[in-house]
Amino acid sequence: MERLKNKIALITGAARGLGASIATHFYNEGAKVILCDINIDEAFHKARELNGKAYYLDVSNSENVKNVFLEIAKRYKKLDILVNNAGINGFEDRKDLLKERIKVNNLQNKEFAMNKKIKSHFDVTVNMTDEEWHKMISIHLDGTFFCTREALKIMNNQPDASIINMGSVLGTIGGPSSPHYSAAKSAILGFTRATARELASRNIRVNAIAPGYIDTDMTRDLSDIKKIIKAATPMKKFGATDDIAWAAVYLASDESKFVTGQTISPNGGFVMNQ
Repeated sequence: MERLKNKIALITGAARGLGASIATHFYNEGAKVILCDINIDEAFHKARELNGKAYYLDVSNSENVKNVFLEIAKRYKKLDILVNNAGINGFEDRKDLLKERIKVNNLQNKEFAMNKKIKSHFDVTVNMTDEEWHKMISIHLDGTFFCTREALKIMNNQPDASIINMGSVLGTIGGPSSPHYSAAKSAILGFTRATARELASRNIRVNAIAPGYIDTDMTRDLSDIKKIIKAATPMKKFGATDDIAWAAVYLASDESKFVTGQTISPNGGFVMNQ
């Protein structure tokens, strides 16, 4: 308890899922939490539970980001922890696409098992629109940059701070149905290492968490793919949001005071290097 006592922590994408779990764990460890999300009603509800503050934040909108962080600076005078968690998987409004890609995956497995030849293909990249690509990159990569840039205007005046970026195992191994998501997450890991080197002189630590497959709203509709993923995972299961939240607590706390530029990957052994 109280590993984060009196620290001010801002978490993006905090209304539900990983972000909400991280906010809860931070609060339980003594931090004052600021929950930011485009789902402002849910963010307000969660913030009330945690005696925190909620702000509407579209991380892909640099002006919105700037204004929110200006308000944070006025209200709190400091910011000890930033968690860049906001993100999408690209299937939120396109369940038909998810079902199609699950179908292709199943067909490929059957075709290879029966004929040792694959005739069905994902063809995701060739059919991806500019809008789909830019939306994914904007929310994940631009959002991480915009929030980090504004947070540093506060953190640079402090003796220390911690920034935690949300990556993914797909940023390392790639995902056949998510080239835009994989590209964004890979770029975030590179951004993490670069800023960790830049900010070490200011004693601002920058690290990343690269979750494996976790039971959240984003993985709820994976259907039969879940069985395949579990079979390919040495621990034979999906993770829980707590598994990511505890990693965030460690990286936010003084326990990790000699850790920067690193990627922690709770993934059940699905990927064993980052």
